[in-house]
Amino acid sequence: MSKKPFIPPKLPIKIDYEPLIGHITKAHRAIAGLDALLSALPNPSLLGRTLQTKEAVLSSQIEGTQATLDEVLAYEVKNDKKESERKKKDINEIINYRRALDLGVKSLDTWPLSENLIKKLHATLLKSGRGENKAPGEFRKIQVFIGIPGADISEATYIPPNANEIVPLFSNLEKYLNSTDEKDNLVQIAIAHYQFEAIHPFLDGNGRVGRLIISLFLYEKKLLAHPFLYLSEFFEEHRQAYYELLRNVSEKQDWEDWIKFFLNALTIQAQKAEETGKSILKLHQELKSEILTLNSQYAPYLLDAIFVRPIFSASSIQKHIKIKNTQTLYTLIEKFIDLGILTEADPKQKRNKVYRFEKLIKILNL
Repeated sequence: MSKKPFIPPKLPIKIDYEPLIGHITKAHRAIAGLDALLSALPNPSLLGRTLQTKEAVLSSQIEGTQATLDEVLAYEVKNDKKESERKKKDINEIINYRRALDLGVKSLDTWPLSENLIKKLHATLLKSGRGENKAPGEFRKIQVFIGIPGADISEATYIPPNANEIVPLFSNLEKYLNSTDEKDNLVQIAIAHYQFEAIHPFLDGNGRVGRLIISLFLYEKKLLAHPFLYLSEFFEEHRQAYYELLRNVSEKQDWEDWIKFFLNALTIQAQKAEETGKSILKLHQELKSEILTLNSQYAPYLLDAIFVRPIFSASSIQKHIKIKNTQTLYTLIEKFIDLGILTEADPKQKRNKVYRFEKLIKILNL
């Protein structure tokens, strides 16, 4: 491959749908199954925040952050001063990712998936983290390249377009994302994801923004009642294939294999999300029956709250719960411990105790 910037093709492109039909059908079936579950949710936040946090962790791990789901959930309770600077930065990046996802969902009520919105997502993502000096919310103004750390441009594995090509290319991508010309929405987002990563519009955070756009697109196109389908886990597990197939589109115009891989990712992750969702809802139903023995009008509030924040302190959860009396809350937490629903994170700690909802954490870590 020549060592000059690559200019991706203008969209739309001509795709042969014939070999894709089976993959398209399977992906739509899996997404419809997940949507049926999500549409019936009495309380979307039972699944939403924890699944978003899990995606934020996995998407950030692809970019090299080391923090785990457990560490993020615990940090939000304690805001631990003892954490190393690196760990704090990792965790803040993950929290920013979740904020960007939230912002995207709220914004889609009034905005299309546009350049402006994507820049806002980027600014949120890079705010206060390792990327805060990497022009948050702005397209890059310099040439960059992708390669082994420390290598120079002559050894690059990929050289994205010149900075002055970004605006016209992105404008074409934005038009394509919002067009109804492509026969199938899932093929459309597969193509758009390649195009976004090929343009590489930002100095940093392109991978994460690209993955955010997938979830938001599926939600905007009303394929899902809530944007709870995420592909980071699949891309991380098949990292080599992911990068190789993207590169093959650039070098060999091999759209078919890339789109099949992407559709397969949607199918598998939709099935996994549906299984996870069902496990979480089943656990909620079981515990709802169990807490009836407590004869407490407040017990359902605490139960719902710990599904949203499975690691918490009394003060961190009280802000999100309809229990004004602190003593009532403490008494209820103790009863939840007696029932085996909660455990103390550190039984030796006497003040500001932190509690864990292990059954939910276990499901999220599967």
